[in-house]
Amino acid sequence: MTAQLTTRPAARVEDRHRTLAATLAALALAMATTSIVGPLGLDLMRYRTSPTTLNQLLGSDAAALFVVVPLTLAAAVLTLRRHPIAPPLATGISGYALYTYAQVVIGQEYLRLPGNVERFFPLLLAVFLLAEAVLVLAWRALPLRLPSPSRPLARVAGVTLLVVAAFLVFGLHLRSMATAWSDPGAMIEYASSPTPFWMVKLMDLGIVAPAAVVVGVGVLRRAGWAQRVAYALLTGWTCLAVSVTTMGVVMVVNGDPDASPVLVGGFGVVAVALGLLTVTFYRSLVLRRRASASPMCWCAPDVPRDLVLGRVEAPQSTPLPGRIAGVSGSPARPRVARR
Repeated sequence: MTAQLTTRPAARVEDRHRTLAATLAALALAMATTSIVGPLGLDLMRYRTSPTTLNQLLGSDAAALFVVVPLTLAAAVLTLRRHPIAPPLATGISGYALYTYAQVVIGQEYLRLPGNVERFFPLLLAVFLLAEAVLVLAWRALPLRLPSPSRPLARVAGVTLLVVAAFLVFGLHLRSMATAWSDPGAMIEYASSPTPFWMVKLMDLGIVAPAAVVVGVGVLRRAGWAQRVAYALLTGWTCLAVSVTTMGVVMVVNGDPDASPVLVGGFGVVAVALGLLTVTFYRSLVLRRRASASPMCWCAPDVPRDLVLGRVEAPQSTPLPGRIAGVSGSPARPRVARR
């Protein structure tokens, strides 16, 4: 009975790790397949969009194939090794995938521009479903209490989240929205593909920016829930910043009329800054975890670490006081020395 009680929780934890690792590997394969069958690779899947938006999708596919897919495979390996950064890393990757591939599906100009992207809807749906599964599994694997970053680091992270949210609202979207309202023909991107234009506006202004403000304020106030979400948010934003930077590079290389080298440089700086901040955030997690080693397993806070590692042994019976080991009967009498 004791052996069953000690092995069942460990088996559940091991199955949970294997499931998350397998789902991450499947997500990486699905994202890589999407990039390869698209215009970046075999050109079997043709997007129904304008040349300007096509350049952006090419950059997004390149970032997914060469940056996000290897990062997803690394998260799968770290999950199998029970590394503490695996769950928040997987959560951030899943958020990036949900954001990106929702736009790929919904942001097409169906029945208006040529293409065949709808035939590959099962593949895109698979990416979306796998990202949802990774989000749920990785969030369940997060410890109830993550090590808090230092006060200076938390302050930098909170301010960064607020600054990026302000940049999205005032520096990026309001200006283009004002142009779309006053002179729609002045922007080739909007005039040729209005659907993805408003799709990005909705998701950035309705989801990304508000989440950044709430989490940024929470991190500045040292709220535990905000610090927990910040790991995933910083990871997802770093992936998005790399993706947007790659989009801008492709637009500049292909001579897109809406290309802007200044914006490419700006987003490149943002991507590097977010990447360094994210790495520092994760480094703080690893160092704090080592410094304050807990007897509880990081992946299942209610399961002792020794139980997961198989170090728990069945209790052995100890001889009763006053008895000689291996001899039953009455207690041994003390010998009296004879002269």
